[in-house]
Amino acid sequence: MLRTHNCGELGIKDVKSNVTLCGWAQKIRDKGKIIWIDLRDRYGITQLMFEEDSSDKNTFDIAKKCGREYVIKVSGEVSERISKNPNISTGDIEIKVSEMEYLNVSEVPPFTIEDETDGGEDLRMKYRYLDLRRSPLQKNIFLRHKLMSETRNYLNSQEFIEIETPVLIKSTPEGARDFIVPSRMNQGEYYALPQSPQTFKQLLMVSGYDKYYQLVKCFRDEDLRADRQPEFTQIDCEMSFVTREDVLKSFGKLINHLFNEVLKTDIGEIPIMQYDEAINSYGSDKPDLRFGMRFRDISSIVQGNGFKVFDDSEVILSIKVKGASSYSRKELDELTNFVKKPQIGSKGLVYIKCNEDGSFKSSVDKFYTQEILNDIANVNNAKKNDLILILAGEKSQTFSAMSSLRILMGDRLGLRDPNNFKPIWIVDFPMFSYDKESNDYHAMHHPFTSPISSDTKLLDSEPIKAKANAYDLVINGVEIGGGSIRIHQRILQEKVFKILGFSSKEANDQFGFLLNAFRYGTPPHGGIAFGFDRLCALFAGKESIRDFIAFPKNTSGRDTMIDSPSAIDEDQLKELGL
Repeated sequence: MLRTHNCGELGIKDVKSNVTLCGWAQKIRDKGKIIWIDLRDRYGITQLMFEEDSSDKNTFDIAKKCGREYVIKVSGEVSERISKNPNISTGDIEIKVSEMEYLNVSEVPPFTIEDETDGGEDLRMKYRYLDLRRSPLQKNIFLRHKLMSETRNYLNSQEFIEIETPVLIKSTPEGARDFIVPSRMNQGEYYALPQSPQTFKQLLMVSGYDKYYQLVKCFRDEDLRADRQPEFTQIDCEMSFVTREDVLKSFGKLINHLFNEVLKTDIGEIPIMQYDEAINSYGSDKPDLRFGMRFRDISSIVQGNGFKVFDDSEVILSIKVKGASSYSRKELDELTNFVKKPQIGSKGLVYIKCNEDGSFKSSVDKFYTQEILNDIANVNNAKKNDLILILAGEKSQTFSAMSSLRILMGDRLGLRDPNNFKPIWIVDFPMFSYDKESNDYHAMHHPFTSPISSDTKLLDSEPIKAKANAYDLVINGVEIGGGSIRIHQRILQEKVFKILGFSSKEANDQFGFLLNAFRYGTPPHGGIAFGFDRLCALFAGKESIRDFIAFPKNTSGRDTMIDSPSAIDEDQLKELGL
């Protein structure tokens, strides 16, 4: 090694020691006869000191000419600092440098490589290799490494085995678009990059590997947002001879292990909530449980009193905002404008203020007596100084709009603390959704999900009423993972394919390999996949996954650093028959 220590490990105990360090010159302060240089590596920062009167003249001259991001090697004696820096681990000491050499020089970087940088996002994405030198991103990458390491440690200890599955596979319908790869040797035919290893892990259960996992790259050609990338990582798991309860227990323990080992936080046993309750109480199958504001259906109280908006609505929902009766007209108008945005879709907002004297003030006073307003307050368990917000309209739109309004109020009132973790298992999803325009059924999870046993008979008569034996793990309003007990019988799988509109030929063309495998003694099995990048962002209290991936794509799906995707040579296209 060129160095004896790294830039994050020296302290008072090392005073008088002779050391050699290597790293990047982050900041240079030239005071004439004294020069200080902050030397940085991935472990931390150590201050270097050069004195004209006591340092070797050649060494001092080299330090004079040093620029930002020069790669340097220094040797010297550890000395206690006069002016200490409590913000860094090495803040009690500095190095009195006796020898210095450049290992490499650097041009002036396009942005400052410090915790607080002057580089915009596009610029930093273009020079991602420089951005990754900054401490905030390094902490994110270290967190990712720690989570990955602890995931493997735990699953290995539970007798799971990691098995790699293919990256070049067959295109199958899984809800998003596939990335397609043309075959040179089989021209006119194409591979797809996997959206998940779903069918392969089921085949591994057929093969007798009863506890499988993989930290696996997956690919989806879909529009991007803060928590999506075209390529992402999953903790992919499957088990044989299990029930839903076994899966929830096993992987609840995995999540508890990660919180305990990485964040030193005990989240306790993860509760379970029915899908219908999640929708009816929070308007979402990804409820944020860090705060209340459960929905209350007040249709029966307010309809039939002459207020046409309510009388003509399919549903009227309310939430209680604790202590917010002091909201001004301007603030209430802002909320009204929010729910009237096209992406929210409500026509307006009704409010009721619960006054200090026990009376009520609402935007619909001329239609409703104080007694009716009191009934609404009682249903919402509202007290003095609380605010009740009401939306009305078509059922699905109103539930969705109220969910968005609830999250907005949670943000405004500071109730969504990123250091407070509220996990929940959501279970008993509908097995299918129905598209009236196309007259088609679609799988809510994927076509390999089993119905709960009591609903199997509904597949022959009313499939839309069937519940899936599926489950999602939601933490703080973010879907972290999802899975199901799988279909393991050929006849049942063929029935589900038929409901989804597959002809026998289409089912065999797409999934004949799986249907054939089911002929040879397939065990009951189930599993789950966790979004690893989302888990990293959650643990760091962030919403975007981009800074937890070393080399991510931008919101247009481009890697501006290597300029990808890009055109390819005409000769390559000819070789591929394109």
